Amino acid sequence: MLRYGLRRACPFRLRVPRSQLRNLSSRVPPFLNIHEEVQDALSRGKPVVALETTIYTHGYPYPENVALSSRLESLVRIHGGIPATVGIVDGVAYVGMDPEQIIQLISTAGSANTIKVSRRDLSYITGLGLTGRKLNGGTTISGTMVLAHLAGIKVFATGGLGGVHRGAENSMDISADLTELGRTPVAVISAGCKSILDIGRTIEYLETQGVPTATFADGRSGNVDFPGFWTRDSGFKSPVTIQNEAEAAAMIYAQTLLPVHTGFVFANPVPAESALDKVQVDGYITQAVREAEEKGVIGNANTPFLLKRIRELSDGLTVTANTALVEANIIRGTKVAVELAKLENGAGARSRHQPQISVPLARTEQAMSPEKPSPKDKGQVDLLVVGAVASDTICDYAPYSTSLAPAPVLQTSNPARIGQSAGGVGRNVAVAAHYAGARTALASVVADDIAGQSLLRHINDVGLSNAYLETVSSAEATTAQYVAVNDARKDLVLAMADMTIFGRPELEQQSHWDGILDRSRPKWLVVDGNWSAPIMKSIFGAARARRIPITFEPVSTAKSITIFDKRYPAVSLKDCLPRHALNLITPNQFELAAMHTAARENGHFDSQEWWTAVDSFGLSSSGTREKFAHIASSALVEQGIPQQCMQLLPFVPNIVTKLGSEGVLLAQVIRENDPRLRDPDSSQYIVSRCLDSTLPEIGGIYMRLFPPSARVPDDEIVSVNGIGDTMLGTIMAGLVNGRTLEQVLPIAQEAAVLSLKSKEAVSSEVRQIAARLR
Repeated sequence: MLRYGLRRACPFRLRVPRSQLRNLSSRVPPFLNIHEEVQDALSRGKPVVALETTIYTHGYPYPENVALSSRLESLVRIHGGIPATVGIVDGVAYVGMDPEQIIQLISTAGSANTIKVSRRDLSYITGLGLTGRKLNGGTTISGTMVLAHLAGIKVFATGGLGGVHRGAENSMDISADLTELGRTPVAVISAGCKSILDIGRTIEYLETQGVPTATFADGRSGNVDFPGFWTRDSGFKSPVTIQNEAEAAAMIYAQTLLPVHTGFVFANPVPAESALDKVQVDGYITQAVREAEEKGVIGNANTPFLLKRIRELSDGLTVTANTALVEANIIRGTKVAVELAKLENGAGARSRHQPQISVPLARTEQAMSPEKPSPKDKGQVDLLVVGAVASDTICDYAPYSTSLAPAPVLQTSNPARIGQSAGGVGRNVAVAAHYAGARTALASVVADDIAGQSLLRHINDVGLSNAYLETVSSAEATTAQYVAVNDARKDLVLAMADMTIFGRPELEQQSHWDGILDRSRPKWLVVDGNWSAPIMKSIFGAARARRIPITFEPVSTAKSITIFDKRYPAVSLKDCLPRHALNLITPNQFELAAMHTAARENGHFDSQEWWTAVDSFGLSSSGTREKFAHIASSALVEQGIPQQCMQLLPFVPNIVTKLGSEGVLLAQVIRENDPRLRDPDSSQYIVSRCLDSTLPEIGGIYMRLFPPSARVPDDEIVSVNGIGDTMLGTIMAGLVNGRTLEQVLPIAQEAAVLSLKSKEAVSSEVRQIAARLR
């Protein structure tokens, strides 16, 4: 149920050992940071390309490495992909880095505190980071593959692959890159392995590891050579020759449907105009190897010595060739990622444009809301949305020719179609609920400026009351602004948001929100994550004092954790069933992981109240993982998503997790009289049953994966900016009208599609469905 009123505490009856239950936690460790842009791209099915950082920290000097990093990320974007540069900064592993973070890392090139990070080094550098020893690291191919795979990235473009060293039959010197390829399903696009290595034995070793190895024909016919890094030929035939990026993507996609978990090697020969003569390169290598043997240079020092000496012998030609092949690999890798995204989005997976669908909750009961007011009380509303209202500027890239890349070019002017409109998560949800027939009010704040005055007029024009909109006259206050830059397909490339007004000190007093709730007397409250932690705590406190159920919309990974803020927690350690502060949250999988991590790090999973609540769920001591896999999928269990939901349920008994192309996962605590506990068709979704008849408020745990049900053709997409908000507003309109989410969900899907086809964040055509919600 969405509101609980337990008469007594559940006796402490632990069925699952604490150590086992903690293993249900997220698989995203606290020292791994996946960039929001990367998360968003992956959830939307966009092409993402991983980039390593050893090339910057140990391959190029500063500041040349800064220019190269900017160039390579730009190449990914120009050719339609999202770059995910991987590296370690101050002991934290980043998948996707801001420019400042990249500069911070590669400016330390040559420092003793900046190391090469392979698979074996990941636990060392991140572990020491937890102890306070902050080291930086450039990730090698193997280190990058591990972190990219954790994030869900399947394509990785780099320079040259490690391999079997010459004389490895005696030294056993074999790069960790090869064994990583044998166990981590990431495709590596490189110019083959470095010419100083034993290329023949490298190909043999890859075969032993079961790694598919192919070379792009690049205009040539027949079975071509595996490239020799600086040279297009090596003298060793490639196991497989492929013609284009579509063939490479098809191989990757096919493997995702097979029980095979190796990586790929796609060798891309150095561009012909930059390639060096094989005979000359062989001569350089022979001389450099001889000098290394004479000087006794072995182990980790061998490769840097050889590369440096070959660079000197070639008068720098290898550096020029190296830069050319790296750029060619980045372009080739991005095109492979683009082709792979087409396959995944067009073969049964949900389109990147399809709205993320929430799923049904337990039936809303009268006990969930305050007593119904007298009809004469004109101040009472069904739904109060406390959230952001902002002035939105949307810039859609409009290339002059359809033959150009769909993404705008960075660091220059681009042709675009630019429009301005009212927006903000809170505003969008409120407008959608209003259009869908609920008596809705919006509580927010604007500045006394042109944008604020325009937004006040807009709220009146759409029929919402502005009685709870505060105007701040302070000179330094500005109305919230949101600027989005989309590519030619309407997918978000970059967004900038100024939401500082939602942290105003005068809004931190609970008395402010007490007054608003006393006047509006809502049945439900929706709060978005744009408010500061002190303000959020006051909003929750005012609602709890009046027993008003709360829905929290996290907005983003960074803002989702606000409710677990250590200093101003809206949800405290003791806010567990039956005294929970929240009724419903609607995160995506990344926001869920962020919330779970914040709760764990702030001690929420160590309190006696949490353990008592979890114990009352009736979880079995064995088979829970298998049940999760049956209900959801093995992939979601591997990501820890059902486990994260289970650990958060004591604080919020209804969790709707949006999973992109996987659909939506519902996790609920249900009462003992819930008919689903006795329904044979629902038994497959019952994770556990609480057998203690003295606890009617907790009957068990219900979990169900709802697959997506609709797709919208690309040519019908107008705007994706408000579809999730439209859906949430429609769902809330159904709830306050006494409908269950099972009944509302298909209608909410239709509403989201209407906004998807509209220039407005929330389509006015949502009004058409209002009668179906009553």
